[in-house]
Amino acid sequence: MKLLLKQEHAVFFLKDNITEEVLYGGAAGGGKSALGCLWLMEMCQKYPGSRWLMGRSKLKTLKETTLHTFFELATTLKLSPQFTYKPAENIIYWKNGSQILLKDLFHYPSDPNFDSLGSLEITGAFIDECSQVAYHAWQIVKSRIRYKLTHYKLIPKLLGSCNPTKSWSYKEFYKPWREDKLPVYRRFIQSLPADNPHLHPGYLQSLLRLDKNSRERLYYGNWEYDDDPATLISHDAIADYFNPVHIPQEGLKYMTIDVARKGKDKTVFRVWHGWVCIAREAIAKSGLDEVVGRAKILQSKYRIALSNIIADEDGVGGGVVDFLRCKGFINNATPLEMREGNTYIKPNYDNLKSQCSIKMAEMISNRLAGELCDDDTVIQTVTEELEQVKLKDIDRDGKQGIVAKERIKESIGRSPDEWDSIMMRYWFALRKDFSARVRVG
Repeated sequence: MKLLLKQEHAVFFLKDNITEEVLYGGAAGGGKSALGCLWLMEMCQKYPGSRWLMGRSKLKTLKETTLHTFFELATTLKLSPQFTYKPAENIIYWKNGSQILLKDLFHYPSDPNFDSLGSLEITGAFIDECSQVAYHAWQIVKSRIRYKLTHYKLIPKLLGSCNPTKSWSYKEFYKPWREDKLPVYRRFIQSLPADNPHLHPGYLQSLLRLDKNSRERLYYGNWEYDDDPATLISHDAIADYFNPVHIPQEGLKYMTIDVARKGKDKTVFRVWHGWVCIAREAIAKSGLDEVVGRAKILQSKYRIALSNIIADEDGVGGGVVDFLRCKGFINNATPLEMREGNTYIKPNYDNLKSQCSIKMAEMISNRLAGELCDDDTVIQTVTEELEQVKLKDIDRDGKQGIVAKERIKESIGRSPDEWDSIMMRYWFALRKDFSARVRVG
């Protein structure tokens, strides 16, 4: 079977003595699943008694998609007599002793560290649509590649496929590749629909008729677009957030403080003039005295009323609230009543953090909130987090909530430490106003 040119590039790196991780794809119709299946077939035949993994986020989806491609290719190449598939065991047994293990790589709460893969020993692995699995799963699978490597004088090889998405694959592969900073043990091969001459013209036309986000991602391979319907802040809105020339700096000043706690390495301060963040500072994990001291310096410098300062009160932040005597923000607190006309209504959010996150996302999307920043590292970090502000369980009725911080950490490969100091700004918009009543006469 003749491979596509981009597939041949990938195979070259899958067979060298340097590359350990290959990410292939970047759009629809580039032959991603076919490449992975063909590679596993060749390896199983070439190295008798070897053991390989074929994985995907959900085993059911793997069997309905990737495995189906495997069987089609095996029939075309007349390889079906060479192996036996046992669905009850989720294993493909080759007559020469090689095996392909079908694995579910979803991040289940009951197995946060993927202990189910703990005793696994494999020779190599292919993870289809790898951006749908947690980065930790990718790392764990990589750590299990050791079976018969010495016997066959091989090095660990892990192949992944994906479409453009703002997940860990963007941060770990695409962005470093675009900036020519990809480490030597990693390779990214961008394959677009136009690279595949076997695609039906009608299929290409159907891709071009998709909505803008989907068309940019699946036809043009543009990684800067995300078509997740749960996403609350668009790519264009994020760009405008960091160029807030259209938003006046007026009214009161505020300060939001996200205090370092377990799993975080820094405390983040943001100073706001109206709805524009005019200053952002961060200090490494430190004691209460240093956090409170820095907050007082910023308060004095920007002349911020103490009642207009709020700090994350969960965990260590409680001490900051006590010493600074500022407002406290509790993530899981009951949502605050919201004003509609002259009355206040009970909101439909699962907690205070979801309420402020969703409403602050609306402010950013409506170009009513922004941030002045000339630090490229901070801009990139905040951008990654704004892209991950998403509704959870959007297909279910009930209270609105946002995707948990643990899920975001899985997607971007680090703890999100910026968003909380941004979304807390909205708390002041929810605070009830109390007008003084003066008796006359």
